[in-house]
Amino acid sequence: MPAAALPVPINPSVLAWARNESGYAVDRIATRLHVKPERVEAWERGERPPTLRQVQELARFLHRPLNVFFLPSPPQVPPLAAEYRRLAGVRPGHESPELRLAVRQMINRRETGLALMEELGEPIPAFPLQAHLNENPQAVGERLRAAMGITVEVQTAWRDEWQAWREWRAAVEQTGVFVFQFPKVELVEARGLSLLRFPLPVVGVNSKEQPEPKSYTLLHEVIHLMLAAGHEEVPALREHRSGEEWEAVERFAEAAASHALIPEHALRVAVPGRAQAWDIDAVRRIARRFRVSPLAMATRLRASGYMSWPQYNEWKARWSEYVATLPSRSGGFSHPVDIALNRTGKPYVQLVLEALAANRITSVDASRHLSLKFEHFEKLKESLRGGPLRGGADE
Repeated sequence: MPAAALPVPINPSVLAWARNESGYAVDRIATRLHVKPERVEAWERGERPPTLRQVQELARFLHRPLNVFFLPSPPQVPPLAAEYRRLAGVRPGHESPELRLAVRQMINRRETGLALMEELGEPIPAFPLQAHLNENPQAVGERLRAAMGITVEVQTAWRDEWQAWREWRAAVEQTGVFVFQFPKVELVEARGLSLLRFPLPVVGVNSKEQPEPKSYTLLHEVIHLMLAAGHEEVPALREHRSGEEWEAVERFAEAAASHALIPEHALRVAVPGRAQAWDIDAVRRIARRFRVSPLAMATRLRASGYMSWPQYNEWKARWSEYVATLPSRSGGFSHPVDIALNRTGKPYVQLVLEALAANRITSVDASRHLSLKFEHFEKLKESLRGGPLRGGADE
């Protein structure tokens, strides 16, 4: 009998822990391994062991190292909701498996980044921005924009929405934030999230998002980081505001992000009069000028009184109906190098490459940190030196 077909004595309690921690029901595991659910339950009760091949497949599916299944007891890890900000519709401990994996990967990248900076003797950048809920959202948005150093003239000269996304991302990264993209999570669950850890907080943006709303999502999450830095927010596990109270926090973040994207003086030039009928096309025309999404522009118009709340809610409902009629847009094939750069960002990639060049990590470590085969590293270095990436399709 081949060795891979022989049973192996794993710790059944660790298997149960790994499955639950990854958010999978028994039947999902059974389907993936082509066995009956009763077989998986028997593994977890210790009544019969899986084969080596099955354990290897479990490790791949659950994104766990193989040796974890042989530990004497399950690892003690903090809940994921102790890291990320409160998300609408996401109950701590009940995240989808895809979101749980995305958060774990972002936590691991941040910890890797901190470790590599220490190993290389590089200073860890401080996140310099704070915000408070008793402030004017416009002032908070202006403070964020000033920190990013992007003028309206530069913004309106960008070629397209892809360049806009790249430039906003680079500007945020320069403030001491890791910006990662996460795949496979449905937009209805999370368009973006932030890990409220300092220094080197993290903003995650859903790679399913189109480039125009990505920029708004990015700055929206940075506002949440600013609120956390000002002790106005805590991670989801410790966030006990009522739904109505949290809605006020979200509206503050929305308004501040929209002011950061579109300054008041620039909006007055683009929209000289206040009494207007705002149909979809009218909002889209102004949105194109600033390379933002129509929804972000509508939010901005509402924040400055160009739209009333009833107008905004009516427009948003019509926009949602319109978007539902659009065909899905596929990002097509992306090269593994583009995927690595889009998911992890240039600062993180450069950090890994610097550590590799300084012999602080091995090529195996570097490949693992970037989820990229070492054979692609020369192209990766060329991409860092050369032309810009198109965007974020990496499904």
